[in-house]
Amino acid sequence: MSEAQVSLKHLFRVFTKPEHKDSKLAQIEQHLSDNIMDFLSQHVVTKKTSLEEIEKDFSLASVPESPEFVSTHAESLLEKLVAHSVNTYSPTFIGHMTSALPYFHLPLAKLLVGLNQNLVKIETSKAFTPLERQVLGMMHNLIYDEPEAFYTKHLHSARHALGAFCSGGTIANITALWVARNKLLGPQPGFSGVAKAGLAAAYRHYDINNLGVICSKRGHYSLSKAVDALGLGREQLLTLPCPAQTLRPEDALKAGLEYQQQGNKVLAIVGIGGTTETGHVDPLDELADVAKELGCWFHVDAAWGGATLFSSTNRTKLKGVHRADSVTMDAHKQMYVPMGAGMAIFRNPEDANSVRHHAQYILREGSKDLGATTLEGSRNGMAMMVYSTLHILGRRGYELIIDQNIEKAQTFAAMIQRHDMFMLTTAPTLSLLTYRVCPTSVQNAFDVATPAQCRQLNQNLDRLVVAVQKAQREAGKSFVSRTRLECAELGGQAITVFRVVLANPLTTEQDLKNILEEQTIIARKMRLWKELDDNAREILSHSG
Repeated sequence: MSEAQVSLKHLFRVFTKPEHKDSKLAQIEQHLSDNIMDFLSQHVVTKKTSLEEIEKDFSLASVPESPEFVSTHAESLLEKLVAHSVNTYSPTFIGHMTSALPYFHLPLAKLLVGLNQNLVKIETSKAFTPLERQVLGMMHNLIYDEPEAFYTKHLHSARHALGAFCSGGTIANITALWVARNKLLGPQPGFSGVAKAGLAAAYRHYDINNLGVICSKRGHYSLSKAVDALGLGREQLLTLPCPAQTLRPEDALKAGLEYQQQGNKVLAIVGIGGTTETGHVDPLDELADVAKELGCWFHVDAAWGGATLFSSTNRTKLKGVHRADSVTMDAHKQMYVPMGAGMAIFRNPEDANSVRHHAQYILREGSKDLGATTLEGSRNGMAMMVYSTLHILGRRGYELIIDQNIEKAQTFAAMIQRHDMFMLTTAPTLSLLTYRVCPTSVQNAFDVATPAQCRQLNQNLDRLVVAVQKAQREAGKSFVSRTRLECAELGGQAITVFRVVLANPLTTEQDLKNILEEQTIIARKMRLWKELDDNAREILSHSG
């Protein structure tokens, strides 16, 4: 048999199902499953391997010339990829919003890949399209709580959309502002609308110099991408200071009025339902009033905190979210769905029509094709994962997890405040908090130090926090992230802090104690620690 014939036979097997459960492919699948389970059950976050070392395994830019046996390739993946991946399931991985997932997602993922539906049109997603519409309806109901007749009318209407499913919060935010832009600069007598005529023609017709978006400095970087992609320009993203970590309504109103007095128009105010850095929630109810006064769209980026609405106890933290014109939610955050599940939900089912597109070969007018009102075209059926998780966990299951996350964050905050080696910098509103390593002597010195001395102490503390965070990450047993925050108590001076996200249901109080203990041991071994302590004691001695 020739080499070409062997290759064709191999390729044929790749595209056909195993003949029986004991087939070679089934054995490989079981082998991979066992290794993944072993990997996820470890409490090590990552191996002590540098990024440069890992890059060597992925350094060839040429496409492999010949086919490779699945068994050979599977072993290669286990050795090169799985072994060096970050274990986001680890209970000591508390630095990012990615968390452990319920294990039932593993077999569901096989179903999702096996069916390989394309949600752009009905012809490739006959059952998935109604499912996705129902999921969007569930989220709309969670936010806006309209009567049953509302959903009976709009859920499966070809002329309406309760939202847009997408790959994540970034696309959801862009989608929401895209809808807002097209609605604001829509068709009028003598003008075909921005979608057809373009932004320059729209500005001339509506006599606008610029179109802007207002948010706080805690706004997600996707908003900068949005104003860029929509042609508004990054300079038209008006990011306002937030001394108390949230956007003050009076500041938003003042900035909006001044902006519009200059011949511009405010497109939208974006309130944040759980900032990515500290978890704070903007005063949504008051910002809705400001948006109404300015005559602009009100969008809430609740990619992180939106799941709080499942909790009857804590949903009031998002008071006013139901007044938003659109809301972003990420199911792959606190809804515990695999990556790639974001949603933009619209209060008015008519609004999505402002971005509706038709193409005769694929998106026909009058059809229920979801691609007509989504930024992305071809998409997989991730809505199925959301649908299944909503059914398997239920609202009460989510409520239990969300409430426990917030309680756990409060417990950790209290733990930090009792510890003489650390200083809490932002208390948790949801399940995020920030803190810094800080010797007792330095904490005491802040009370008597001059402004110049305080600045110097903070600069040295920043260096210590960075050094401890890096050392802890490289050790691989646990992980917390770090960020920079403006501190009102220091006249707006920015400081470096540890950032913690307590969303992993597997994380225990003992895990949190161990993380603080590890940071204490790392810090005490550093020369920076001794220098800081000596400096603080000198300040204290002179103050006496």
